[in-house]
Amino acid sequence: MLLPSTRREFLRHSTRGIGLLAFSRFAPRFLVQSTLAAPAPEKDRRILVLVQLAGGNDGLNTVVPFDDPAYHALRPSLALKQNTVLRVSDHLGLHPACAPLHTLMQEGRLGIVQNVGYPNPNRSHFRSTEIWETASDADESLSSGWIGRYLDNACAGTPGPTDPDAIHISAEVPQSFGGAQPHHTFSLSPGTGRANRTETPLLEHLAGSDHAAAEGNHSFLRATLMDALVAEKKIQRILETAKPATPYPAGNFSQSLRNVSALIAAGLPTRVYFVSLGGFDTHANQANAHANLLRQLSEGLAAFQADLVARRLDDQVLTMTFSEFGRRPVENQSRGTDHGTAAPLFVMGRSIAGPLHGSTPDLRVEKNADIRFGTDFRSVYATVLDRWLETPADAILGAHHERLGFLG
Repeated sequence: MLLPSTRREFLRHSTRGIGLLAFSRFAPRFLVQSTLAAPAPEKDRRILVLVQLAGGNDGLNTVVPFDDPAYHALRPSLALKQNTVLRVSDHLGLHPACAPLHTLMQEGRLGIVQNVGYPNPNRSHFRSTEIWETASDADESLSSGWIGRYLDNACAGTPGPTDPDAIHISAEVPQSFGGAQPHHTFSLSPGTGRANRTETPLLEHLAGSDHAAAEGNHSFLRATLMDALVAEKKIQRILETAKPATPYPAGNFSQSLRNVSALIAAGLPTRVYFVSLGGFDTHANQANAHANLLRQLSEGLAAFQADLVARRLDDQVLTMTFSEFGRRPVENQSRGTDHGTAAPLFVMGRSIAGPLHGSTPDLRVEKNADIRFGTDFRSVYATVLDRWLETPADAILGAHHERLGFLG
């Protein structure tokens, strides 16, 4: 296996989930000791938490048009009854598994952006996820992600600080993190809070040998290794000693959010966190599986928000869900739903204007047709970039997109 020969290559390796706790014996003592004290939280730091609903969440059974005859005709077995949903308006309600989110909505802490998608939709999991994460048009491919371009703009310069610009708690590095410049991103395993260590032999060799010295990069790579080591030891110390202000449910998703809250409370300057909940590809026997997923989502998000409130950090954090696509409005013969197009997403924070934004989907469609989207997902991104992260969205997204009103 070839060793990375530049700082850029090393950072690219590290964003694929390298863990470095095994190399503490190579670190200078002052670096190890420096990880034991967390900085004081920044009072004006704004943070974005992205929650991926991987697999394609069924929007129609999440935000339910319970009084639309077309909904019931298209879904004879999956349609939710009017008396079971949690009312959001005279015509829409949340799935009964979303009771914690419904409470947050009543408190003004949760909003729904309806019918979100993009022109010429793609129904491939891989390609549609790529479109959402890079904020590209359907007919173009971009090498950088929308968060990576935000980091290029807001965190420009040669990486030097040991604290990560962005942290993901997911099996893979999000495409959204890729930028034109290398940025210090960090990977944690879902639920466990332990750093991923997929390339430990590579780094042991790098940390313990003079391999790179002949190429003039030895001190450069060693400095990069030390930066990553310090970050890992600091993060692990925070997570090992963290005590949430409110209880969290069991399960990887909720525990991942617990870890995000602990890192925010410790004062890391990290601006973006990414957490994933998978399993939304509900082609067969959807009803129970989808209810369980929505319960995990709702209970986890509600616990996270309650923890932030108790720590008096809720004014600094905006949480947003996304999924690569919704499901088709008609149920299939397996009592599930197939890949579709538009779907709603949730935004959560201290003061969300709402509860509803965007247009309700029109279900007057042919049997195997898709919903036509009403809100371009890049309008959601533009709103978050401009009005939350206070960064020029048009430059990051490459075009102007309408700003929405969920942040007031």
